[in-house]
Amino acid sequence: MRTARRGNVEVPSFVRQLVRGTEKMVTFFKGGRGEEEEEEEAIPSPYLDRPVLEKHLEEGRASWGLTYALASMQGWRTHMEDDHSCVPELGGELSDWGFFAVYDGHAGSMVARHCSQHLLDYILATGAIKVAGDEEEVSEGIREGFLRIDRHMHAMARRGSWDRGGSTVAGVLLSPRHVHFINCGDSRALLCRDGRVCFYTEDHKPYSPYELERIQNAGGSVTAQRINGSLAVSRSLGDFSYKEAEWRGETEQMVSPEPEVCSLERSPGDEFLVLACDGVWDTVGNEELCAFVRNRLQVCADLREVCAQVIDLCLYKGSLDNISIIIVCFPGAPQVSPVALQQEAELEDLIEAKVADIFEELRERDEEPGLLYVLNDLASVNLPGLPPGGGITSKRNCIISAYYQQKEGCKPQAPLDLGGSGD
Repeated sequence: MRTARRGNVEVPSFVRQLVRGTEKMVTFFKGGRGEEEEEEEAIPSPYLDRPVLEKHLEEGRASWGLTYALASMQGWRTHMEDDHSCVPELGGELSDWGFFAVYDGHAGSMVARHCSQHLLDYILATGAIKVAGDEEEVSEGIREGFLRIDRHMHAMARRGSWDRGGSTVAGVLLSPRHVHFINCGDSRALLCRDGRVCFYTEDHKPYSPYELERIQNAGGSVTAQRINGSLAVSRSLGDFSYKEAEWRGETEQMVSPEPEVCSLERSPGDEFLVLACDGVWDTVGNEELCAFVRNRLQVCADLREVCAQVIDLCLYKGSLDNISIIIVCFPGAPQVSPVALQQEAELEDLIEAKVADIFEELRERDEEPGLLYVLNDLASVNLPGLPPGGGITSKRNCIISAYYQQKEGCKPQAPLDLGGSGD
């Protein structure tokens, strides 16, 4: 039976101070214009002056042993355009099959939202997803489902109001024997097996030789690594202004809706899957993320919290995009370890001691460190036991907590009123 819990997590106000460094980056991307130039600017910035840090969290499980969690955050973008599908059990004779996907919308959220609600139905409607089906038949059903939903949305776009944008998709269709990886664009999925990255999907970028050839054959060009100098992905659902070459087939347009589908036989060594939008991959590599998630699973029993820590890591590393991640754990995933918990506790004690040392050193000079000073100081120190793939950046919340404990301890204490009576 499918189970799920959802929630939105409020962010402590002090955490927001951590984004100051990224604010400088956002100002750069926004151009740092003066007031007069801002009034003349015709195109609004895609970035906010302050990020939206609240997280949406979701978790669930399947009766056959799979667990999953999702975390997403709007971040610095003016709108939240990501969406997702989490279906751990398809039901009926496919009750031991599952489907998970992330959708990274651009130039609007309509395509991503529509696909999150209907793409799986289009795939199942092909009739190719069945217990007795072979790998090639399943793969063809997935491809046909993508083409059908894209045709449907294209028809709706011609009839009325529709986002001019589109959405990338990274997903997996799980059967009892196989993992069918699905990729259309530059979101990404990876599998961790026996402690390492076993497989990951390849991004569809306009400058890739095969993609570039198709774009040029459809009358397009690639400038600054973007189609016609604008779109940074070469495959997606939607983006119909790039699919109007009447002399080319639907999979031969500048932007193709055809997914790349790869099937991998499942193994007892399978630990977890990660599906994430490029708001994650722009800041963290495959091996880094695999190592970080494995480490966090050994110290945290709440899979939603592991997802949330990945989002924080990406934000602190400077991600300017919406950030969404799904982690799907198999029975062979790492479990909470007493040894790992002890090491984590020792690391956090060490961080607290280092923060206290910084305060003590500056107090002797009648100074008080700012938060960014403490963060930068600790970044230059070689601390043993930092999470692999995350480093000191992944412990920023611990540093913040220690910082404010010290700051609170520096406040002058009010004199005690002993309640004595005068004569």
